[in-house]
Amino acid sequence: MTTYEELVRRGLIAQVTDEEEIKELINNGKATFYIGFDCTADSLTAGHFMALTLMKRLQMAGNRPIALIGGGTTMIGDPSGRTDMRKMLTKEDIAHNAECFKRQMERFIEFGEGKALMLNNADWLMNLNYIELLREVGACFSVNRMLTAECYKQRMEKGLSFLEFNYMIMQSYDFYHMFQHYGCNMQFGGDDQWSNMLGGTELIRRKLGKDAYAMTITLLTDSQGKKMGKTAGNAVWLDAQKTSPYDFFQYWRNVDDADVIKCLKMLTFIPIEEIEAMESWEGAQLNVAKERLAFALTEMVHGTEEAQKALDASKALFVSGGNTENMPTTELTDADFADGSILVADLLVKTELAPSKAEAKRLIKQGGISVNDEKVTAFDAAVSKDAFAEGHIILKKGKKVFHKVTIA
Repeated sequence: MTTYEELVRRGLIAQVTDEEEIKELINNGKATFYIGFDCTADSLTAGHFMALTLMKRLQMAGNRPIALIGGGTTMIGDPSGRTDMRKMLTKEDIAHNAECFKRQMERFIEFGEGKALMLNNADWLMNLNYIELLREVGACFSVNRMLTAECYKQRMEKGLSFLEFNYMIMQSYDFYHMFQHYGCNMQFGGDDQWSNMLGGTELIRRKLGKDAYAMTITLLTDSQGKKMGKTAGNAVWLDAQKTSPYDFFQYWRNVDDADVIKCLKMLTFIPIEEIEAMESWEGAQLNVAKERLAFALTEMVHGTEEAQKALDASKALFVSGGNTENMPTTELTDADFADGSILVADLLVKTELAPSKAEAKRLIKQGGISVNDEKVTAFDAAVSKDAFAEGHIILKKGKKVFHKVTIA
């Protein structure tokens, strides 16, 4: 099975510009491809997994990845998939976030001489002269055609700023620049990026000739992949300080039954034949598949030791008197208590099981919260210091999310 055939079999490919040429390049290790990452936070999320594992997969097949940090484009903001304008970040914020991205990407991709490249488009975009840019590439873009792009159409009703309108030109210029200076002949991105990516391919061919081999591939479910990065209003981060290895493991352990096989195919390196054999699994067997998914991804991000701890802790929760040693823990102080007690709603926010008090009340109303196996039914329910007689209490959200709370 060729590399390209495996990408298709794993359900990764949505649209391509020149399939036969793309197959030739990828299968023979001749692709130098880039994927862009706008650095809007100081950590990658679970939603970036598809891009990271794809880069690793293609590098293992002899191709060269370029991880493009969007230091320049982040200052504009991509309107794709958004209904409002992205918050503007300072240069200092972007530089800090870019450095955090680099450290996390190095766990997946091998950088160095003749290996993967890590570039920052601020290095060329920030130095562009506006008049020179307009003269060089402006004539290659039709405003009428740009306005038909899905990424712009969905914003037209609420208002599309001229700042954001330039995003397609900037992203296209990235591909054009890297094609000339780094031999980048292919770009990958999400299915919601198709219009922006075609702009880059067409710019290269119009400026450098129709035979310039600039290829475009979009990932089938990257828009879903972005949704993977969030759960219950909170982002699922790759940074252990923002999402603990245990919580990260539990997130993947609790994916919907309908998604587990899809996630195994797209995100792990488990042989495709083994995963396809799981497609008929039901009930308890699906739980085994979920554990394999959670362990594989936690091991990839946090290492084997942390993945094993998370697996052991997860299993212990379903055993009477199970060990809570590796359970995520929040420590309270006397300042957290008022008259010797603390509201359960406040506890949920404090432990980050809910992003806000309003969300905490919604969870309580739905009957999804328990304290020491007792369901909480009242919005104003509170936990007294006496409940910590054994040293801790256990908060439970839904059927599978547990959190230990102690007092300093």
